[in-house]
Amino acid sequence: MTIRQNIPAGFRPRSPGQPVEWRVEAGLTPYPRALALMEERAEKIRGGGAPELVWLVEHPPLYTAGTSARPQDLVDPSRFPVFDAGRGGEFTYHGPGQRVAYVMLDLKRRREDVRAFVAALEDWIIGTLARFNVRGERREDRVGVWVVRPDRPARLGQPAEDKIAAIGIRLRKWVSFHGIAINVEPDLTHFSGIVPCGIAEHGVTSLVDLGLPVTMADLDVALKASFDEVFGD
Repeated sequence: MTIRQNIPAGFRPRSPGQPVEWRVEAGLTPYPRALALMEERAEKIRGGGAPELVWLVEHPPLYTAGTSARPQDLVDPSRFPVFDAGRGGEFTYHGPGQRVAYVMLDLKRRREDVRAFVAALEDWIIGTLARFNVRGERREDRVGVWVVRPDRPARLGQPAEDKIAAIGIRLRKWVSFHGIAINVEPDLTHFSGIVPCGIAEHGVTSLVDLGLPVTMADLDVALKASFDEVFGD
């Protein structure tokens, strides 16, 4: 277990512009609709026709495949629909009880640095979890945010740890889309149909699984406050 050191984020806007729009979608959003909206909005942001957007959704149960997904990591292909996401990364699960935040930001206004952008997204998640007294951590060899589980047996001399949040992004002409997913109270058994993010030796957890009675509305408030600290004007 190697903790990756923080990279100075520096993702506040460097030039004036419209405030970031926040949108919370009611109900369950079909994945093809999400892809179409992100493509359309990113194009408008590039052309100056729309402000940056953070779009908060939940999806019906489904699996998505990133550009590095390996066929053998789709353990149960008939369990849920599988979509090619076009983002970086491997297989991941989305479903009810998981907050997906699609992040459409103009990095030309902020910082043209992919590695630092991923670190800033990790900072955003870690700051959000800290508001519920959960210590999220980054790892040198694994994208996403992890929590140590002292209540679980150690593995190979290392403390047990579970993934609580995933990150998968795509950039086109320095406008980002896709984003992050934080487990609030999803059905964790649904992750067993894939090898999540290609990592078989660690588990998956959620805020409720950690014993915290957090609602989606609670998480959204924390996401907004933490986002403003990392990406705000």
